[in-house]
Amino acid sequence: MSTKRPGASATITCEQFVTFLMDYLDEALPGDQRSTFEGHLAACPACVNYLATYRQTVELGRSLCATDQQAIPEEVPEALVRAVLAARRSRGDG
Repeated sequence: MSTKRPGASATITCEQFVTFLMDYLDEALPGDQRSTFEGHLAACPACVNYLATYRQTVELGRSLCATDQQAIPEEVPEALVRAVLAARRSRGDG
């Protein structure tokens, strides 16, 4: 989906939206790009859902890297836990 807010000069597609996610969450997008990004969010429920899932994934990843002492929530798939731990071991983090 390509969205354009009334009065806005720029639009982005869902695919382009995904490329800006991390910068958006890190509050690193310049004002005009942030405005375009948020305009897309206002018009695209699918990207709102994607952003929510992406935020949860980032937070889960950060919490797993923060400490090995925390319990892993039951809803986290075992295959994901194994993949994260294997990636950490290959980087020398675990």
